[in-house]
Amino acid sequence: MRRCAECGCREYGGAPGCARCLALLDALVEEGWRAFLRREFGTAEPPGKDETVIAEMVVQEPARHDWRVVDAALDRLTCAGCGSRLGRGPRGCPACDLADGFRYSAIETDRPGVPPGNEHAIRVGVSVVRAAHRQSPRAVLGWRSGLPALLEGFLPTTAQAQAMRAMINAGAAYEELAETYDALSRG
Repeated sequence: MRRCAECGCREYGGAPGCARCLALLDALVEEGWRAFLRREFGTAEPPGKDETVIAEMVVQEPARHDWRVVDAALDRLTCAGCGSRLGRGPRGCPACDLADGFRYSAIETDRPGVPPGNEHAIRVGVSVVRAAHRQSPRAVLGWRSGLPALLEGFLPTTAQAQAMRAMINAGAAYEELAETYDALSRG
């Protein structure tokens, strides 16, 4: 796994604190959005108001769209209650809590050559790290350390995931967790 030139973590693993790693995570979502727009509307760059209308349409029917499309649509909408990106406001904001929950009804299609469930793990990890302020520090640490391996196609067994959680609960730091994920993913 490559290291981020800015933060030294494995790429993606420095988010949300590292701007470069966070940009890599955001790019995963944006790539899905742009592909959707090209496929459905013939352009990856519709006019601003059209893009907002499309985002609203996607959010109304999240179960019809890939999770990256739904997450990107939420990014383009503003919560009327708190003013944040929809689904990313503070916990307790009713509209953001609802949108955050509905994001999980979107489609998750595993990439070829990865274990079933890998895409779900990536999706959860990306949403946790991109909205870290809505999560516990332990949850963010776990997903930060595991995302680089997941993105390379690894999926821990239940026992491995439980062992990683036990390490987190015992106070393991990012580097120790990342090295353990590296070792597990190599088999």
